[in-house]
Amino acid sequence: MTGTKTMKTTYAGSPLPEVKIFTDRLLSADSTERVLNALIGVKHIRQINICGESLPLKVKSGPNTGIPVNHPERKVIKFGDSEVELTKLVGGFFAELNAECDVDEAVEEIRRVCDETINVGYSLEVGRYSKYRPTLTDTLRC
Repeated sequence: MTGTKTMKTTYAGSPLPEVKIFTDRLLSADSTERVLNALIGVKHIRQINICGESLPLKVKSGPNTGIPVNHPERKVIKFGDSEVELTKLVGGFFAELNAECDVDEAVEEIRRVCDETINVGYSLEVGRYSKYRPTLTDTLRC
């Protein structure tokens, strides 16, 4: 082959922007609940993903394998109208925005919400941080 064919990849017209919010410290379950419920109120947010340190139910390795871990921050939190078990100490939020929104307006509203709810400091960036289409590794069967 002497040439390559490039294909334009789109998702809802274009890759949807995401706002990455990383806190300076890991948040407690109560703080995470407060931030998530405040972010729900932002009308331009399509979905929210969280990341952080895992809070396992049982010790997975070592001499105490299988013993229950009774971490005080593994709680059931209220998220909108539902209750969700929090399995992480959250340190990051990825908020995907709608395709038709004004990104600058949405970011300012998210920044206002973060200023009101996150008291340990945070950084906020706009970009695309998660996959929005299948890649080669999704199709390979090893």
